[in-house]
Amino acid sequence: MMDEIDFPSEEWFEEYGRRVNESEAYSENGAGWGVDFNGDFLYVYEADDRLPETRQFFVGLHDGGVTDTYEVDDPDEADAGFVLRGAYSDWIDLNEGNIGAIDGMMSGVFELEGDMQKVMQYTQAAVDLTEIASEIPTNYKY
Repeated sequence: MMDEIDFPSEEWFEEYGRRVNESEAYSENGAGWGVDFNGDFLYVYEADDRLPETRQFFVGLHDGGVTDTYEVDDPDEADAGFVLRGAYSDWIDLNEGNIGAIDGMMSGVFELEGDMQKVMQYTQAAVDLTEIASEIPTNYKY
């Protein structure tokens, strides 16, 4: 069995990218995402009573797969077509399946910068990404 990976961390996102790329469901449901538009995401974990400082991670998403993942020091340096931000505790709820990705965006728990219409066309892909994240053995170190 795999050891728990600290979250958020580059190691966690590398595992996430690997699992997304192995997912047949995401390969199908995410097909076409990022084709003829920038489908890359910047995930922003905002500091809250658990996380001492805000952290950002880039996730390159293109045509049913992950192209790259890394931590970003300055969000202006990341060329992402979409930014998803929320409090660290809310990201934990998302990862643990206590809140859905689309529900979280629609209810304002998470703030999306980018074309919401595009995201709605790929609802099942967003669900797949959330389910994949929830399957990673995770240590919420904050």
